[in-house]
Amino acid sequence: MPKSMQASDELIRIEPPVGLQIPDLRELWEYRGLIGRLAQRDLQLRYKQTVAGVVWVAIQPLLSALLLGSFFGRWLAPSTGRISYVLFAFCGFVPWTYFVHGLTVGTYSVVKDQALVTKIRFPHMALPIGQILAGLVNLFITLLVLAILMLRSKVAPDANSVTLPLFVLLTFITTTGVALWLSALEVYYRDIDRALPFFTQLWFFATPVAYSIDVVPHKWRWLYCLNPMVGVVTGFRWCIFGTPIGGSVLLASIGISLLVLVSGMFFFRALEDKFADVI
Repeated sequence: MPKSMQASDELIRIEPPVGLQIPDLRELWEYRGLIGRLAQRDLQLRYKQTVAGVVWVAIQPLLSALLLGSFFGRWLAPSTGRISYVLFAFCGFVPWTYFVHGLTVGTYSVVKDQALVTKIRFPHMALPIGQILAGLVNLFITLLVLAILMLRSKVAPDANSVTLPLFVLLTFITTTGVALWLSALEVYYRDIDRALPFFTQLWFFATPVAYSIDVVPHKWRWLYCLNPMVGVVTGFRWCIFGTPIGGSVLLASIGISLLVLVSGMFFFRALEDKFADVI
């Protein structure tokens, strides 16, 4: 028998890696085109044949701020300083609505695209990341509405506004980290997305969206700042309005957000190889 035919009879066994795997960021970067296409697809599906798609993105946080102002503005307005309560609350809703939207679409992203997961080999981390990237369009729309409200209220942006892209990045990091955890768990436990609305509602009350961080007692401030969205929301107000933000709050938020992102990537990578079998 020819040697070429003998070589073809060799058995090649392909098995999933064993043990803790380091996320392959180089491979994820190589698939950046796919991530962009996934984000583009999400935007097209979201706004295709819609009458008030873009308008609703702006109206939803505005209505929420107005409703909160109607019920709680009288008691919470003194803590907002020179900024009106509605403007103060709307600024908090800008990163918060992006965060909630990112968790919602990111958590269900792997299960929704199970046809891709079971048939094509690619870094599945691209699915939640693409969904969350597409949500940046909503974030920029709400920022534009905030600028219009500030112009109407004759409130000038603070000089710290040049740091706004950094806080947008911090919001993206926080959202992606939590979404990676939840999207991996959603493959194994399909009731994660059902519990998510209740989970985010509790998280809302633990985040200074409707109130200032100053209302939190100082003895509990360290525990409160373990919530990474505390630094995100207060950071947005600091760079736009110049409201005070403690350095410890910001450092804690950055550290925890990075920890959530890195741990989420490792957790997602540890479960990723079995997605096609379980999903």
